[in-house]
Amino acid sequence: MNDKNSRLDIIIIGSGIGGLCAGALLARYGKKVLICESHSLPGGAAHSFSRDGFKFDSGPSFYCGLGSQKPSLNPLKQVLDLLGESLEVVPYDPLGHYHFPEFTLPIYSDLNAYRQAISQITPAGAMQLERFEKRLLSLYDCLKDIPTIALRSDWQVIPTLILKYGQSLIKFLPQLQVINASVGQIMDQYISDPWVRRLIDLECFLLSGLKAEGTIAPEVAFMLGERTRAGVEYPKGGSEAIVNALVRGLKRWGGELRVKSHVQKILVEKGKVSGIKLQNGEVIRANIVISNASIWDTYEKLLSPEDLPKAYLKKSLETPAIPSFMHLHLGIKADGLEGLTGHHVVVHDSQKDLTEPGNTCMISIPSVWDQTLAPNGHHLIHTYTLELWEGWEKNADYPEKKKQRAQSLYQALEKVIPDIRQRVVLELIGTPLTHAHYLRRYRGTYGPAISAEQGLFPHCYTPITGLYRVGDSTLPGIGVPAVAASAILCANTLVSAAQISELIN
Repeated sequence: MNDKNSRLDIIIIGSGIGGLCAGALLARYGKKVLICESHSLPGGAAHSFSRDGFKFDSGPSFYCGLGSQKPSLNPLKQVLDLLGESLEVVPYDPLGHYHFPEFTLPIYSDLNAYRQAISQITPAGAMQLERFEKRLLSLYDCLKDIPTIALRSDWQVIPTLILKYGQSLIKFLPQLQVINASVGQIMDQYISDPWVRRLIDLECFLLSGLKAEGTIAPEVAFMLGERTRAGVEYPKGGSEAIVNALVRGLKRWGGELRVKSHVQKILVEKGKVSGIKLQNGEVIRANIVISNASIWDTYEKLLSPEDLPKAYLKKSLETPAIPSFMHLHLGIKADGLEGLTGHHVVVHDSQKDLTEPGNTCMISIPSVWDQTLAPNGHHLIHTYTLELWEGWEKNADYPEKKKQRAQSLYQALEKVIPDIRQRVVLELIGTPLTHAHYLRRYRGTYGPAISAEQGLFPHCYTPITGLYRVGDSTLPGIGVPAVAASAILCANTLVSAAQISELIN
């Protein structure tokens, strides 16, 4: 162990968006921070990779509020602003198309245009949707007044809220019943049209991995409000541009990132964190460790069973998980595809549940916004659908099973590009095993499936002194804003209220 490591304040395990935001923000606060990443590339589920001249996003592809507009309500943009980093973005509208067996619906950022498109299908449903949206937007009007970057996860947030955002808190009083409500509960009050109910279920599923009854109302309120206020956009360079900006910010303020540094164990002595042990045997000491690994990987793989209270450990490991995904990354010939749009969602069968594996397929074609991501005359495609972990193993049948389970993705793409199979020049198929291997994710999951009606998500605290958690296991939502917000709440909790106020002012 060298002298530099002996002076570390904080070690962060994993360089996903949650780990990078927490590390960079803490470095900005003056902390000595080291991020250890098992993979050869930073970014976690948001990392990019290249094959034969195509640069693919591995995960997120939908972004809002990352451009130059200030102040931004996107927690990720708030972190980037404090780090002195910015992104070049390409705005676009409509933000996507939803393809149902009966028809295709364009989805616009502007809510008026969105409802007008729906009114072509169901005029009565569009009127019901407007009342539903107004209820949620009244909540958004309160949420937008309190920036995430000012918040923390302990009692010290109370004086800040009262002194700086007292008027906003008063506005919250009529919203108390909605704060902890599910979208499903609000939908039941305003919407009876069966098709619009299914549309809201789909919007919730894309946002949280759960349908309306499992998604918390503030999450959708924020999505609707920001989609209209800030619009949607794609960062030039893909998700790699976001990761690179966070890494630059981390290093600019004195933080360190080590890739190919697999953490084998979190070291705990007498109920307190003392550091980590890497797979190569190296021990690195710090009194604070933040895990960006999932709740299951943190508690089952990085800690010893005796480190946690038995009842707490059992309850944590029983947290339900969102299934994994099948991924299809393609490089295709682009001739004759002028006017192609970048986001599509295909629902194959309206009689089946949206969450049934293979039924709902998400499609991203980012080269329509950034042509540098693909060779000249080509597009790249990332499409994915839910897939259960059970039954997957590396055996003689694995290659054929991959091709068979990818067929629903090809069938979805044929709704957008009918001759897609003849255009393919590069094909990469990912399974839950792929996701688990490259991202070190428990069963390849995208995060906890904690329903809004079943309970709150775990926060950044753990029973072990000095051990904290960030990422998709700590806040609702499987998207980038949620994990960035989790990082802000954790990082701010580890510094004084005066430091936060000085920085954001």
